[in-house]
Amino acid sequence: MSLDELPHKKLASSEGIQFARSDSRFRSLSPAPIPIPTAPSFRSLVDPVSDERVNHDTVTSHESEIGSGSISTVSSTVSSVESEKAAYEFLAQTPIKSTDAHLVEFSEAMRTVAKALRRVAEGKAAAQAEAEEWRRKYELEMAHKQQRKIKGYGSCANNELEKLASQLTLEMPASDQAGCCGNHGICSHEVLQDESPGPNPRSSHKLVSRKASFRLSWGCNGDKNGQHKHDFVSFEKGDITTAERSNKQILLKWESSPQTVLFITKPNSNSVHVLCAEMVRWLKEHKKINVVVEPRVSKELLTEDSYYNFIQTWDDDEEKKMLHTKVDLIVTLGGDGTVLWAASLFKGPVPPVVAFSLGSLGFMTPFPSEQYRDCLDNVLNGPFSITLRNRLQCHVIRDAAKDELETEEPILVLNEVTIDRGISSYLTYLECYCDSSFVTCVQGDGLIISTTSGSTAYSLAAGGSMVHPQVPGILFTPICPHSLSFRPLILPEYVTLRVQVPHNSRGQAWASFDGKDRKLLSPGDALICSISPWPVPTACLVDSTTDFLRSIHEGLHWNLRKSQSFDGPRD
Repeated sequence: MSLDELPHKKLASSEGIQFARSDSRFRSLSPAPIPIPTAPSFRSLVDPVSDERVNHDTVTSHESEIGSGSISTVSSTVSSVESEKAAYEFLAQTPIKSTDAHLVEFSEAMRTVAKALRRVAEGKAAAQAEAEEWRRKYELEMAHKQQRKIKGYGSCANNELEKLASQLTLEMPASDQAGCCGNHGICSHEVLQDESPGPNPRSSHKLVSRKASFRLSWGCNGDKNGQHKHDFVSFEKGDITTAERSNKQILLKWESSPQTVLFITKPNSNSVHVLCAEMVRWLKEHKKINVVVEPRVSKELLTEDSYYNFIQTWDDDEEKKMLHTKVDLIVTLGGDGTVLWAASLFKGPVPPVVAFSLGSLGFMTPFPSEQYRDCLDNVLNGPFSITLRNRLQCHVIRDAAKDELETEEPILVLNEVTIDRGISSYLTYLECYCDSSFVTCVQGDGLIISTTSGSTAYSLAAGGSMVHPQVPGILFTPICPHSLSFRPLILPEYVTLRVQVPHNSRGQAWASFDGKDRKLLSPGDALICSISPWPVPTACLVDSTTDFLRSIHEGLHWNLRKSQSFDGPRD
């Protein structure tokens, strides 16, 4: 390039610079393009980006008209604008995504609240419907009770609640439907008739065929007006409340005079033998009662005096099985073991038992033998309180049996059934089930399954609780378990317990029923226990609760302690 061309080149460069400056002035006067609309909440972040986008478009449009001399300057300007645009776009993206996530979370929370409110509304509607249903049932029951009142029923109720109470009747004789039964505080709303199911068995020539009938009723102790207190369940406003409870003292009233009394005595006792002979003579001469005794006692009395030719007995097991159809009352002379023996003679219904105390403790023998005349007079004339003592019905199922219906003859126990390790030195290993639910595996010396009457016997010695005999339940008490946390249980009376010796047990087990009739349980064998439908009704000296408390105070000296001295420090 010659020196003559340099002024022209410089001039061209200065013109480009001036044009660029004039272009900047032109850019300030040129109309701006329409900005891209953005979300209102992010305008503060997007507006700077829009302004830079407009400036960038203006620069680009004018740079196309500029000569080649200004290309380098415009290029640097474009690159800086693009960097700023990328930065603003990066800043604008993050808040948008974060805010979208918060909106999604907020919408999910609102949806959850809506579901909860809908469930509350549905629950409220269901509760209102249920309350209306209860109210309808209650009004319908009141209408039925009012109709029966108009027709003459329910005359033994003494107030408006008792007139509306449900009468828990097991059996109501037709002659007693019109009113209350007697003046001794007894009502026949709940009746257990002394009958045997099935056809009448053949009568033995040695036993009388007539049997007295009686009625059991759930009376009210100490109620002088002779009215019965009912259990009344109220459905007012959908709430279930018990307005009034009966104390459930059970009374027995003879409908016909008892004719036959069975005597069960403790063996090898001279005092018992003398008392038995005296009581038999008194009943025959003063009460004209037929007397039945065991074959052993019959032989002893006949050997002593031929006067006792009137006594009756049985010769074989078939006649013994029919005793409950002939005997009206059982009199036991001995202790609790004599009561257990008397109960074992009856595989079905058991007549009322009057137990005279001639033993050691006497939890079930409340009557003093010295006052036997007065006691028997009260019982024979009636009414008197009784305690219904439940029995356990036990079945042994062998591993070789095809099914559970193939069992041995059932065994009835009044106190308890015990499963122990016998002479084995190994721990007893038993699997226990309650209905279809697994209970536990017993590893220890054994297990006691007891009635509430037996709660003061072996179960008490093994750490079980003392339970009132009329509490419906089954006691589940381990014997020396190899676990500190294995505590006794009390299960409801309606369950069925299954105790099985598993096949992997190291040894065998032995089962005993009221302390006798021991049976071997090999691996795979099982014992099934449930409450028998035939309880043992024992006569009470006062009532069930008073006799029970007296027995644990006198027999066990329960909570006997010397009283704290009166003198000493005081608050």
